[in-house]
Amino acid sequence: MLTASLLAAASSDAERHGVFTLEGFPYWIVYVAAFGIVMARAQATYWLGRGVARGVGGTRVARLLTGPRAARVIEQIHRWGPPAVTFSFLTVGVQTVVNLAAGYLRMPFARYLVALTFGCLIWAAIWTTVGTAVVWGAILLFLHQPAVLAALVVLGLATTARLLSRRRARDEDPQPQPEEV
Repeated sequence: MLTASLLAAASSDAERHGVFTLEGFPYWIVYVAAFGIVMARAQATYWLGRGVARGVGGTRVARLLTGPRAARVIEQIHRWGPPAVTFSFLTVGVQTVVNLAAGYLRMPFARYLVALTFGCLIWAAIWTTVGTAVVWGAILLFLHQPAVLAALVVLGLATTARLLSRRRARDEDPQPQPEEV
């Protein structure tokens, strides 16, 4: 059976290379590569924000920075500064807006770089351990029980859709005004 042979090959690869590797590369090489990739991406986003602040108005990026989500992120950066950059790497989908807003607000580069470095170290650690384990687990689950993996994907998509629709409904609801006495 094809599935059994693929399962055996995947198990043998995991045993030979370890779960926290990529095609036989040791963990530290995968970690350094992930760190470099996220560092370059985040800095590119920061400098894009700086460019928008210099007067590239009317662009898609400029419109993104005037939306309600960006307004909340900008307020957090004003309030928390560099720690907002660092801790944004513990979230999914917020990092880009935080780095863009940090550039747009012209956060001093030295402060930004320190916060970014710690955030990238955290991100690389998470994705080269937990992320790699999840990928290997999904591959093995696909090879052994594809219906279970499909059900988990559908459940994840449905949950995400529900959360997004609730958030959108909440954002569209006008805030109740306090009654005057």
